[in-house]
Amino acid sequence: MKPEFFHYIPAWSGVKVFCSTRSGGFSLSPYDSFNLGDHVGDDAQAVFNNRQLLTLELRQRPVFMRQVHGSVVAQLHHDTPDGQQADACFTQEAGVACTVMVADCLPILFYSARKKMIAAVHAGWRGLAGEPERGGVLEAMRRALLSRGALEDVKVWLGPCIGPRAFEVGQEVREAFVVNDALAASAFKSLSTKGKHLCDLALLARQQLAAWPGVQIEGNDSTPSWCTYENPGVFFSHRRDGVTGRFAAGIALLG
Repeated sequence: MKPEFFHYIPAWSGVKVFCSTRSGGFSLSPYDSFNLGDHVGDDAQAVFNNRQLLTLELRQRPVFMRQVHGSVVAQLHHDTPDGQQADACFTQEAGVACTVMVADCLPILFYSARKKMIAAVHAGWRGLAGEPERGGVLEAMRRALLSRGALEDVKVWLGPCIGPRAFEVGQEVREAFVVNDALAASAFKSLSTKGKHLCDLALLARQQLAAWPGVQIEGNDSTPSWCTYENPGVFFSHRRDGVTGRFAAGIALLG
């Protein structure tokens, strides 16, 4: 088996960045074939084989979190086991890959070359919106980077997610963002169905990240080629298929 990877990844010196696709693994339909999620009903041995295949391809150990659409940020070490409950992670150790699994949510990767620090965030709309007083998962990551002096020179890559032509949401989602930031209204397009909107998840993330000092943002520009829903031959999409697998994006420091 030979897994396939998404080609539009940044060429950052000193790190290995990856984004898998749904192709090249051991899983059978409807998880075919490179499913990395162990929580979606797929055969456990197939998932194990897929994760081993990814490790061999990367020559790094991806650490898989138990993601809950929250804002907990975990620090990873070379011996951190899989399964820690968190939606974001960071490390300054080589050999482990900060990794997030997605099938419509937005994977976001971070790199501070000066501090040799990497990070990854799993960002669905709940994680991005967060709570009024505390903010969401990006605010939690901002604090983690800031506390280590790694914020002002950070590079950010937004990976594939459900796009603005496919992500239909209710009024409560729009209000969760607009209540804290009026600019967020530009990421929503009202539909003729009462109380329904199309949501640009990548734009919401870009808006939040734009406030960070000196941030360099690359990747998902909300065009169809980045949309998980509109590219069934490339990406898993929970919104499109219901029962499906998960692909992964991650980043590792090179030794």
